[in-house]
Amino acid sequence: MKLDGIHHITAITGDARRNLDFYTRVLGLRLVKKTVNQDDPTAYHLFYSDEGGSPGSDLTFFEYPGARRGRPGAGMIYRVVYRVASPDALRFWEQRLGGEGVAPSGDERRLTFADPEGLGLEIAVTETKDEPLVALHPEIPREHALQGFDGVHAYSADPDGSRSFLEETLDFTRVHEGSYVARGGHRGSFYKYEEADRAGIPGAGTVHHVAWASPMEEHAAWRQRVLEGGGFPTPVIDRFYFRSIYFREPSGILFEIATLGPGFAADEPLEHLGERLSLPPKFEPLREELEKALTPLPNPREGRVRA
Repeated sequence: MKLDGIHHITAITGDARRNLDFYTRVLGLRLVKKTVNQDDPTAYHLFYSDEGGSPGSDLTFFEYPGARRGRPGAGMIYRVVYRVASPDALRFWEQRLGGEGVAPSGDERRLTFADPEGLGLEIAVTETKDEPLVALHPEIPREHALQGFDGVHAYSADPDGSRSFLEETLDFTRVHEGSYVARGGHRGSFYKYEEADRAGIPGAGTVHHVAWASPMEEHAAWRQRVLEGGGFPTPVIDRFYFRSIYFREPSGILFEIATLGPGFAADEPLEHLGERLSLPPKFEPLREELEKALTPLPNPREGRVRA
């Protein structure tokens, strides 16, 4: 069994409207699901992705209105890396971000910057045979668009303490000290540590967890492998759009293994993803109450000519 790289990454925002504007208008991603945190349905769960809501491109956010900004530390992911196809694409993003008052730093292969709440982001030129996962946007040429995740950077007080679990239990491949790749039959992603012992502070602009992708038929076997490897996975949880297990790897980062399906078209047509509040059936009786409590959000594609 091999995990198919990153399935999705979930972070925290204190301002859903600003978050929506940055990730859809500025970065050009598509809002593919506007739903709720199934462990706390009073909070949004927003999914930004490629045109089809594909695993490997979903950056998601829980909204806790007015949440104070956090700070990544040991046991937390501190940077999310997206792929682009060429140095020309990188130059496009340098200009586009600069026009939004964002000052990226980097070189001819990568740009690093932060979202409005301080979440660390990077855009990297990546040579890969993986399918490019692209969203359509009228201001962003397709050849310059973000193409899905390349990987994540994490802080650990003891990176070597995670090595056997990552290599032997999760079958990650170590490419050099503190750096790993998870690659399955369709996609791959890197997972890289920087040693740090400072305490993290969860909050707006921090990553809550990273999810790795598994075929549905292997999901139960992955839970058993985590158990046998010394982990403490949750039972399999039906999230309606996918199935999930959660556990912490030895460095403290919260991992999820999520299935490749059923997918976001389970309750709304592909062409209308993200346009209305989607609720898994068990939350549907709460719709009226939740629609009153959640932050009103516009449809970011309404009236827009698509690329």
